Amino acid sequence: MKPRVRVLIVDDSALIRKLLTEILGVDRRIEVVGVAPDPLIAREKIKRLKPDVLTLDVEMPRMDGITFLRNLMRLRPMPVVMISTMTEAGGETTLEALSLGAVDFVSKPKLDVRVALQDYADEIRDKVVAAAGAKVQALTESRKQIKPGTLPSVAPRLSADAVLQQDAGPRTLRTTEKIIAIGASTGGTEAIKDVISILPADAPAVVITQHIPAAFSGPFARRMDACSAIVVCEASDGEQVLPGHAYISPGDKHLLLRRSGARYYCELNDGPLVNRHKPSVDVMFRSVAQNAGANAIGAILTGMGNDGATGLRELQKTGAYTVAQDENTSVVWGMPGEAVRCGAVDSVLPLHEVAADIMRVVAERQV
Repeated sequence: MKPRVRVLIVDDSALIRKLLTEILGVDRRIEVVGVAPDPLIAREKIKRLKPDVLTLDVEMPRMDGITFLRNLMRLRPMPVVMISTMTEAGGETTLEALSLGAVDFVSKPKLDVRVALQDYADEIRDKVVAAAGAKVQALTESRKQIKPGTLPSVAPRLSADAVLQQDAGPRTLRTTEKIIAIGASTGGTEAIKDVISILPADAPAVVITQHIPAAFSGPFARRMDACSAIVVCEASDGEQVLPGHAYISPGDKHLLLRRSGARYYCELNDGPLVNRHKPSVDVMFRSVAQNAGANAIGAILTGMGNDGATGLRELQKTGAYTVAQDENTSVVWGMPGEAVRCGAVDSVLPLHEVAADIMRVVAERQV
């Protein structure tokens, strides 16, 4: 039997500390070894208790969570799951935390926290366990200079059929315009940045699904736009998909690629959770397979779970090129690992080689 994951809870709210202790404590995989009301007490308890994972609130007395995280990742890197409010301001702060090295985050509603956290209990436990096995790197000077999936897992585990039925046969495609499709989850906000920030301004259009709450997807898109040569935005329903642009799915809608004649456009779908996620990578990949086929390139990056593997396999069967981030550079090798295991991947590459590989295939397949 594997040793239990040792967790230290850091939060200035006594209620949150109690609730998280109860939620995590019922899982046999987890042992809550301590709690701390602020980062200064947490610092001493980390030394004494040697936890495997830290849950960390953002807003605390004596030292804010971001300052503490920055110091922690520089001096004693360890897996951290942020506890953040589900607001746009909370999204900005959470994305900063992820850029500093936090593995994942749990959204904390402002109202009815007791009920809401219990609704998210399975997700919280799974994220803490996944974080314990995540690859964490020390904060370096280069990472300090960075420019500025996630809904209750208690829902039924539906496939992409719940939103988009699989095609009976291949379509005749009336366009040769290339499409890049990227899916990710845990660790994906930084992995996506590392890919699209390298793409040239004249790159093909990019559609992106990242497991993220609705309040966070807008700030995430703005951060990606600030560090990329291509234009990055949160996708809008009916918006035309253009080269040199990237479209990120809103955090509460499935993003589908549609085609009218030779033009592609975005469709937002408010259907049920797929693989317990909305947006779902499987849904996006399936829509790209049906509407772009061999004109597409699919990339699956770091993430917990298996969302995207089936859709990537469908994409590959149309003749599209597919690539997965390798295990060594993934924060969590769940989604890309599952895609590799089911034979959906043409190449497995370290993260820093993915963008160049995509553009190599684009150049080779130009008509």
